[in-house]
Parts: sequence; structure tokens; C-alpha cells
Amino acid sequence: MTMLAPHPTTTRSRVAVRTLADVTSVALTGDVRAWVAAVADLTQPDAVVWCDGSDAERRSLLGHMVRTGTLLPLDPTLRPGSYLARSDPDDVARVESRTFVCPRDEADAGPSNNWREPAAMRAELDAVFAGSMRGRTMYVVPFSMGPVGGPLSRVGVQVTDSPYAVVSMHVMTRVSRDVLDLVDAGAPFVPAVHSVGAPLRDRDGTLHDDVPWPCNPTKYISHFPETREIWSYGSGYGGNALLGKKCFALRIASVMGRDEGWLAEHMLLVRLTSPQGRRYHVAAAFPSACGKTNLAMLVPTLPGWHVETIGDDIAWLRPGPDGSLRAINPEAGFFGVAPGTGETTNPAAVETLRHDTIFTNVALTPEGDVWWEGLTPDAPPHLVDWTGRDWTPADGAAGRPAAHPNSRFTVAAAQCPTIADGWDDPEGVVLDAIVFGGRRATNVPLVTQAESWAHGVFMGATISSERTAAAEGLVGELRRDPFAMLPFCGYDMADHWAHWLRVGEALDADRRPLVFQVNWFRKDDDGRFLWPGFGENSRVLAWIVEQVDRTRGLRTDVGAVTSPVGLLPAPGALDTRGLDVSDEDLARLFHVDTDAWSLEADLTEEFFATFGDRVPPELRDRLARMRAALGRTR
Repeated sequence: MTMLAPHPTTTRSRVAVRTLADVTSVALTGDVRAWVAAVADLTQPDAVVWCDGSDAERRSLLGHMVRTGTLLPLDPTLRPGSYLARSDPDDVARVESRTFVCPRDEADAGPSNNWREPAAMRAELDAVFAGSMRGRTMYVVPFSMGPVGGPLSRVGVQVTDSPYAVVSMHVMTRVSRDVLDLVDAGAPFVPAVHSVGAPLRDRDGTLHDDVPWPCNPTKYISHFPETREIWSYGSGYGGNALLGKKCFALRIASVMGRDEGWLAEHMLLVRLTSPQGRRYHVAAAFPSACGKTNLAMLVPTLPGWHVETIGDDIAWLRPGPDGSLRAINPEAGFFGVAPGTGETTNPAAVETLRHDTIFTNVALTPEGDVWWEGLTPDAPPHLVDWTGRDWTPADGAAGRPAAHPNSRFTVAAAQCPTIADGWDDPEGVVLDAIVFGGRRATNVPLVTQAESWAHGVFMGATISSERTAAAEGLVGELRRDPFAMLPFCGYDMADHWAHWLRVGEALDADRRPLVFQVNWFRKDDDGRFLWPGFGENSRVLAWIVEQVDRTRGLRTDVGAVTSPVGLLPAPGALDTRGLDVSDEDLARLFHVDTDAWSLEADLTEEFFATFGDRVPPELRDRLARMRAALGRTR
């Protein structure tokens, strides 16, 4: 960590404050030091610090935040090396309504993004970023998404006035001087500017006291795809401040992937090993509240099967020279939702959090440990809640949770007990299967295999979860989240589907991953889950990779039968030995109701209509083929 002298603008020099357009012009030259100086001219920090990612730097920043009250050290025996942060109550999650994608052409943003004309957005940002860091330190964080220098990796430089963001970026990315060496050697970088929007010094030089969690009621999380820029203002929380995560790794990287022939996806990555010792790599996309992290750290119940974690949230997929599809987890840590994570649901995650973790907006126990809803079956008799107030189970019964529903943990991926050997191999892993899933109480079978790559893209494009329980035989109101990317794709979603089709065409037909859809959440008429889920989902994964073996000629038994919506497990192909699931429940898990699916087709057609003529014809053809298979052609 290198401290520079106070910036000239903080000593009332005559250096002109730059506009965002000026800063962008400097960024496009590739001169990172000139770009940092330009951002400092605009934001006017008291000092500029260049970060190196060292442990000494991390310890220094942690100590600073303890002194300012941003972090509370947890008990060193119960939770060594760990801290609790409490955010401002108005700064607790992503702010989708204030998240903007700003390509020059509005049509490129598509209907699922908030678009602003770039010049108009820069003018708005000029007004808030000018002087936004007065009285603060501006940290320069060079980081790599993926192993530094890896063929599938990309680098960025984030400037921020939040030490919390710096320490979190240490965990979530690879922060290193080596990144600056790459940039100096000509590697392109994503310029990312972040300010909490709470200057401590007035224009006349008057200095004010700080608060533990500075932020601003006005927020902007803005992306400029053509120039690969990110500008985030007003929030210190999560993906609003850790710009390597959703902002870079998905919104900007998805555009990079579109332009360069690869994919940046909201997917977990796991390695599955069979009793015979064969390894398979699976990527899976799930909307929120659909069991994504639990699947990433699955503990199988099937004897002899083993699951290892490679990534829990984001995957970058690139066609390899051999016609395969290779994948990396570009992140170095987990930024997970705490509530619902417990010994029964995800013991691997609980073990991961034993030490060296930053917890945000969870509850504090009298012993100096943390707690959240779902960590244990019963709440402790007394806690301090995420706002700093006393809390008892009676408060929980009255509807006031101890931990915020979006409370988080930030922890290094290497601490996960199920992390795979070579999980951070810069060459990535060859994908055998891709899985899509949503939370559906009706209609969608437990597991379905796509008949082709185009059919698989259709599955990904039509992922949905029910907002409420559906009536018998009918589809409830659906929340569409194609590819689990609706809030994260940096360009038109229908163009994203077309890009998936192009990537598939670039793959060798014999090495292309198989595509599947799963649904752990189907219920009976009384609202009871038909499938036990959690570790038993390993049975579904086993069938999926056995289908991979069949395509490779390693198995000759019948594994699947046709249905109007895709290939379903043949009778006896899904291993249910020792499982307490009746034959009746198993039949319901795979039942395809013609009337309900016809309504589903109508809703899909309405959804496609929102994207106009950009929907690839292959997907409209798949919809027509499904209608024909249902006997409901139009």
C-alpha cells in the first residue's frame, strides 16, 4: 500500500476539476496513472493510496475501520479474524431502480435494463462526483477477475473512498501489483469509479466528523458498455460498491463476451465425481431463493458420489481450441446471503465461515459471535440485531428479524471445505452439462433434458419462479428471470439468447455440454414439497451426468424418454433407492399437464413479445414445436 501526498485540489491549487467525459478520454488512452490523476482531479480526495493486496495492507485497513466504528471485532476464539459491519438502514441491497446501462443506442440496452443516454448520464454524474471525496482517502485497487494473467481472466482498476470496499475486494478478487504490471504492459483494464458520496470537507476547507457507514440517499450504479466503464455513487453496500462483482463480472463482462465470442453468466460451478472415479463439471443458473449456494456446496447422499465447489455465483464460459466449452470462476471469494444458511441446509458454508469472515447486517450474540435466521433451529434468548438494538425471539415473532434478510458474509473461497483442487486453474474446466432452474410449485418436472442446444437456450430463456403458490393445474403469476441474468445482462436480453446460439454453433457437436432444467420445488395440492431436496439433489445430478455418459457411449442402457417439454428420466433411471418418496409423488414430479403447459406457452409468447423482433427465430420455433407436441398448435 503506497500513500501519496495530499492531492493538489485539496490544497486549493488551480488544477481544473475534470468532467466525466475528460476522465473517460484519459481512460481510453490506457494510461492508468493518468486516469487515476484525472479521477482525483474530479473527486478531490485528501490523499491517494495505491493498494497492493498484501496482508499488511488488509490488517491496516481492518484496524482503521475498527477505530472508526465501521467494523466490530468478533470474539477471537469463537470467530477468529472476523468482523461485523452494520450498514446504514437505507443502504442494505442492490438498488435496481438506480442501476443504469448506458449504450449509445437505447435498443442495445433492451427492455430489461434502465437506459440513459450516455452524455446525459455523464452530466448527472458530473454533478455528484465533483468533490465527492473531499476529506477522504481515495484508494486505487488493481484487481483481476480470474487468476492474474490467465487466458480467460480480465483486469480492472477500482478507485474508491470506502476502506470497506477495499477489504472486500481483497477477498472477492485478486488485488495485486501484478495487475498494474499487466496494465503497464498494455493489457486493457475496466475503469471503475466508486464513491460513497459523503465528503467530509466543505469547499471552504471545513472538516466534519465521519460516521461508521457513510453513504448518500442519491445513488447511481452506471455502466457504459462501449467504454467498459463503471461509475457507482452513494452506496457502500455489496454489488453497489464491490465493482468487480455484478457490475464488472456480469454487466460489463457480458458485453465483452458478446463482442469477443464468450459468455459471462450468473452460474455456479461444481465438479461431480462418480463412484467409478469419473469427473464431470457442471454449471448451473438459478434465480435468487432457488438453492444456488446449497447446490454449489452440495453434500451428496448417494454413496460413492462426491461434489466439489469451484464457484458459487459467476462463471465465465469460453469455447476452447478443441471445440469444448471451458469455464472459470472469476471470483476469489463468496459474497453470500446469510439467512437460511445453516447446518442442515449448507454445512459446508457454515464451516467456511468459522474464521476470517466479514459479516454485514447479521445479529450479534452476547458472547461476541454472530447469528441469523436459519443458522440454528432456535434463536438465542437475547441478541443485538442488525440495527444495533436489543432483540429477543418475541421480536422475531412480531415480524422484526434479528438479521436483515439480505445480510451477507464475505469470505475467501479457499476456506470452503468442499473447494475443488485446482478450482482456480487459469485454464478453467471443460463443461459437461449446463443446468437451469427456478422455483416452481407446479408444471416444471424435477429434471428435464434439452433435445438440442437450441432447446437448451429456450429453457434458459424461459426460466421463471412463481411469486405465490399456484392454484391446482394452473400457472401462478411468474417472475421471469432468463438465464438468471435479468438484472445483470449488460445488453438486450434477446440478443443475449442469440449470442448463446452463436457460441453453441462454435462448439464441437460431440463436446458441447448437454443442457438440463431442474425444479426442486414442485408441491402437491396441500402445498407439501414432493422432493426432499438439499443433499438428495445429488440423485438428479447423477442422472444428468449419466446422460453425459450415454452421449459418449459409456452407457448403453435407456436413460430417458420423450415428453412434450423435453427428455425425462426413463422408469428406474433416477436412483431413488432408500429415498422416502412414494411412487405417486414420483409420478407427480414428472407429470406434464397439457392444459397447464398450453397456458405456459401462451405466457412465454407474451414474454417474447416484450423483446420484439430481436427474439431469435430458433426460440420461436422451439415454442411452436412445444405447442405441437402438446397438441395445441396455433
